Amino acid sequence: MIRVFLLDDHGLMRTGYRMILAGQDDIEVVGEAGCGEDAMPMIRRLKPDVVVCDLHLPGVSGLDVTERLVKGQVGPRVVIVSVQVDGPMPQRLLDAGAHAYLGKACDSAELIRAIREAARGRRYLGIEIAQQMALGGNQRSPFDLLSRREMEISLMFCQGMRAEDIARRLSLSGKTVATHKYRLFDKLGIKDIIALARMAAQHGLTQPAVMA
Repeated sequence: MIRVFLLDDHGLMRTGYRMILAGQDDIEVVGEAGCGEDAMPMIRRLKPDVVVCDLHLPGVSGLDVTERLVKGQVGPRVVIVSVQVDGPMPQRLLDAGAHAYLGKACDSAELIRAIREAARGRRYLGIEIAQQMALGGNQRSPFDLLSRREMEISLMFCQGMRAEDIARRLSLSGKTVATHKYRLFDKLGIKDIIALARMAAQHGLTQPAVMA
């Protein structure tokens, strides 16, 4: 039996996943959460085989969740399901240790297949993701220059979080967050959060949004 944990901030998505997986004799949903902070202790306690995870979560991102799980002792396989099918994120998630990456437009059969392949320790790319990565070739993103922590903080800024909130969420000092912000701005050649948000949307890291 493949034990699955669902991590998505939209309750309707989690309900849909449960309904799809309930019809599979070899898959059991053992838990769910709406954010990474709630999910991590539950995953350590429940010890699922596979975590189905959204990329854009409030607070700690799907990228950071993946890296924490891969480095942790529990070590479930991670299946990312995201609206982002282009840009650098699919490769970045695979590099971080995710076993599968799907677009949210995938059908139920593809989700089930990805979970089964991940449970066996095999990599799986959704058809749409594989096509986008093939078309992208070796094109690089300026975000490839960022460290893991800089990427995490940049995504939090794009979510509208303030520096003090990021420091509290990541258990960092305000000075450390300010240093990371300075370095990532310098690497990306930008001067403010609005430019960061625009660049992130252009490179498929976030959904396009209007920021005040």
